[in-house]
Amino acid sequence: MFLYNIGIKLYYFVIWLASFFNTKAGLWINGRRQQKIKPRNSSIWFHFASLGEFEQGRPILEAVREQYAGKSIVITFFSPSGYEIRKSTPLADAVYYLPLDTPKNAREFIDTIKPDMAIFTKYEYWYHYFKELNRQNIPLYIVSGIFRPGQVFFKWYGGLHRKMLSFVTHFFLQDESSEQLLNKLGLTSITVSGDTRFDRVWANAQNPKEIAGVREFKNGQKLFIAGSTWSEDEKLLATLPALYPDWKFIFAPHEVGEEKINHLIGLLPSSLTVKYSQLTTHNAQLQILVIDNIGMLSSLYAYGDIAYIGGGFGAGIHNTLEAAAFGLPVIFGPRYLKFNEARELIALKAGFSISNETQLKGIVDTLITDEAFYSTTSKKIYNYVQEHTGATEMIMSHIV
Repeated sequence: MFLYNIGIKLYYFVIWLASFFNTKAGLWINGRRQQKIKPRNSSIWFHFASLGEFEQGRPILEAVREQYAGKSIVITFFSPSGYEIRKSTPLADAVYYLPLDTPKNAREFIDTIKPDMAIFTKYEYWYHYFKELNRQNIPLYIVSGIFRPGQVFFKWYGGLHRKMLSFVTHFFLQDESSEQLLNKLGLTSITVSGDTRFDRVWANAQNPKEIAGVREFKNGQKLFIAGSTWSEDEKLLATLPALYPDWKFIFAPHEVGEEKINHLIGLLPSSLTVKYSQLTTHNAQLQILVIDNIGMLSSLYAYGDIAYIGGGFGAGIHNTLEAAAFGLPVIFGPRYLKFNEARELIALKAGFSISNETQLKGIVDTLITDEAFYSTTSKKIYNYVQEHTGATEMIMSHIV
């Protein structure tokens, strides 16, 4: 416990130092300092690490909002990338940064919002918050949870983290292998419900938002969408437009700061490229569109024919399911092993991992030139998403 508390304080100190020159760190520190948490008579508390977990847990959030009409919904985020984008969501009555995990903060926060239940999505295990919820007999649910043997919970030195798990009222897990790992720790209050992301992306694909100007940009041509890309992805992808001049390309990078956007555009043929913020009817005939804002990627896939999902040359790939729900074959980098759906899509031959430019060009060329292969792949990936929906209904049947 001593080392955990020291680690929490050390983490805060490091972020505080970084806040003097890093915008995201500054938001992390100042957002917590400036927020005022409003007292409530009762509430339902949702916590998300960041934006991805918010979208993953959104089907549960929407279902709870409907089921408990009139009940206050409080959302907390750990990361600015979630808070800053969703701080005004109509699905919540209040959105906050999660205060630092200390005994005092946990007690004061929970006493202030008075949750009837707490729902955490996939990640985020905070000892003092979990302990205080347990002490006050407030149900704590983990939804879309997933566990791997290499995690600290299953190490000889992971006693404190195993204690955190004991505070959870019920786990709703993505797969049976996660259940087996928890069973070995003596945890049995478990339902293998699947991943709520399937419900989220499926609902989005059935009613996608129209994105102004994109249909005109596509102009009936085939469209390759590169989503959530990082620089390592973009170096490889930048070679594709010249190889396939009859195709249109959309790049939607993970980071959209001016410097990042300019660096990406510098890799592309300038005479063929336009930023979304500058897209007009006069330049819609250009081949490459660079998205310089956040929030439209999940709907952009509705216009696409093939998708590349970024992050696979870094910490791990981003959301493949958003594209898969529209039947787009997905390509991604080599670091995908932590993601069940990526492994399953590869097994189905509906997703493709590449490690270099040669492999990228090979699979893109096959998808573009072999119509039968493309059609079969598209049908496989669409059916895969549809068959994995239903987690939300199963979870709600337990917690209502």
